[in-house]
Amino acid sequence: MNVTFLSTPSTAVEADALLLLHFEADGRPAIASFEVADQATAGWLSELESSGEAKGKIFDLPVLHRPAGFAAKRLVALGAGPAATFTPAVLRKITGAAVRALKTKGVTSVALFLDHPHAEAALATAAVEGAVLGNFEVDVHKSKSKASDLASFSLVSPADLAVAVAHGETIAKAQNFTRDLVNEPGNLLPPLALAARAQKMAAEFGLDCEILDEDRMRQLGMGSLLCVSQGSAEPPAMIILRYAPPTPSKDHLCLIGKGVTFDTGGVSIKPAEGMEKMKYDMAGGAAVLGAMQAIAQLKPAVAVTAIVPTVENMCGSRSVRPGDIVTSLSGKTIEVLNTDAEGRLILVDAIEYARRLGVTHMVDAATLTGAIVVALGHVHVGAFTNNDEMLWKVMASAKTQGENMWHMPLDDDYADYLKTPFADLPNIGGRWGGAITAAYFLKEWTGGTPWVHLDIAGTAWLEETKPFLAKGPTGVCVRTFIDLALNWR
Repeated sequence: MNVTFLSTPSTAVEADALLLLHFEADGRPAIASFEVADQATAGWLSELESSGEAKGKIFDLPVLHRPAGFAAKRLVALGAGPAATFTPAVLRKITGAAVRALKTKGVTSVALFLDHPHAEAALATAAVEGAVLGNFEVDVHKSKSKASDLASFSLVSPADLAVAVAHGETIAKAQNFTRDLVNEPGNLLPPLALAARAQKMAAEFGLDCEILDEDRMRQLGMGSLLCVSQGSAEPPAMIILRYAPPTPSKDHLCLIGKGVTFDTGGVSIKPAEGMEKMKYDMAGGAAVLGAMQAIAQLKPAVAVTAIVPTVENMCGSRSVRPGDIVTSLSGKTIEVLNTDAEGRLILVDAIEYARRLGVTHMVDAATLTGAIVVALGHVHVGAFTNNDEMLWKVMASAKTQGENMWHMPLDDDYADYLKTPFADLPNIGGRWGGAITAAYFLKEWTGGTPWVHLDIAGTAWLEETKPFLAKGPTGVCVRTFIDLALNWR
């Protein structure tokens, strides 16, 4: 999709559909373009409200064909809800919803007019993100008809918002890169293929890329990671991407993402129902890679390293068994009580490796536990930390970007759930607080380095299509990671 910025008057915009913000009447701000449109169309907008057909509620989308006085073929009153609660997150959703609805009607070009008082950079960026994200479909592997794609989206405003538009396109394309990766089935994107995609992206956008292969990880002593991969014919890898800012920074941020390209559960095998979705078990790693694509282009002032340990967790004659004891890169020993608790096993070696690289702050994203879905449903990411200041930075970025996160506890009392007489730690606790004990397990490898763990198991995949987003991978955390790096203090 071609994305452009235009400063054309609203009446002169040439597009299949021109979107104008339509707020609920109560407390609606004075918007010149809204009044111009109402007058030019003989009170069409006013009639929509008086008749009750559309009152500016979110996702309202009435269309006027061949509007008098406009170059656009259609005028669309984009329901934006109450003006008092209008935010970039709202605009992102309603723009995405408009794109998804209109492209099914044969519309190939859409323009959104942002007039004062909404001609702001944050809103322009969010609108472009919504359009690009809304245009994404998951049917890439269908042999016949595909869902229609929008050819162009224009952000139109009297203010100079060209930079904000470009910014939004960069971020949304990075999020869609993540969604493309997560959408790939396990047979087409095993660990080495994911590493190759990361290498290709790094070369295109100027990132340094290093891939640790199985032999190198064995030499280093990554026994925790390697025990997960040993049941698969697909070799593991550790992907390392590095971004260096124009001026050296005192802080060094590390983004770590779980990269299990397919998860059967291993010997502790999962139920057959729903197992096909386990291609999404690398969504955390994909989010990290997507974020790095945008970071390379937007050039924040902080150094950022990304680490993605990637494996396939399969049943085989060499699979790790419940009761096996493995030695992690740090030297800590782990009793593997459940081979389906594999994400934490690969992440702890990545965390230790990050510490050896000298990073000062760490954030990891992982589809780690079903327990977080029980706790928070499919609405919030579970956020855990060993450092409140670091957590507030991440949470602030998440709030700015409209990604819901909830602070979960990580008290030392939870250590009582992680005890075994046979090794330093077991890889699971008891029945209770499964998301918390998984996070606590990871914390044991952080060594006091400020760290935030984001459990995205409930939010990385949409079970049903939303008005603004296709069913399937969401790309959650990409925008938060980018914002965190750009606004690092």
